[in-house]
Amino acid sequence: MSIIEMLLKEMDMEAQTTRKMLSRIPDDTYDWKPHPKSMPMRSLAVHIAELPSWVAMTLQTDGLDFATMDFTPTTVSSTAEVLAIFEKSLADGKAALSNATEADLEPTWTMRNGDVVISTDTKGEVIRMSFSQTVHHRAQLGVYLRLLDIPIPGSYGPSADEPMF
Repeated sequence: MSIIEMLLKEMDMEAQTTRKMLSRIPDDTYDWKPHPKSMPMRSLAVHIAELPSWVAMTLQTDGLDFATMDFTPTTVSSTAEVLAIFEKSLADGKAALSNATEADLEPTWTMRNGDVVISTDTKGEVIRMSFSQTVHHRAQLGVYLRLLDIPIPGSYGPSADEPMF
């Protein structure tokens, strides 16, 4: 199995769990946050939904500069909207990865904030990091849902709310 095939397989596997987690968000919780330092549910959900698009962005650019990027947060008010963003982001990321070659994973990609370099990695490593970011923020979403007493779906096995036995 090639690296591209392995990344596509992982992307599909993580998408199943991400879709389940995002689908659990009640529409009336998008302004809720568990702590003043936490982001609201809306921001967290949209970030998770948009992360698969980082695959295409990584393959199509040499980096990201937070100081100069033109970013407008996506506004949503329902889980249906979040899921639509996720499906589009996933399709875009998978298409870019499907059309990539192993050589496309080798160039470096730099994340920075102006003159401050945050990281410089190969494009393949950045794609893997974006998958890790999805898992990280999905776990964060699990905490939000748990605090709202919303059942958590299983991810890499059963959950306390969806036991296997």
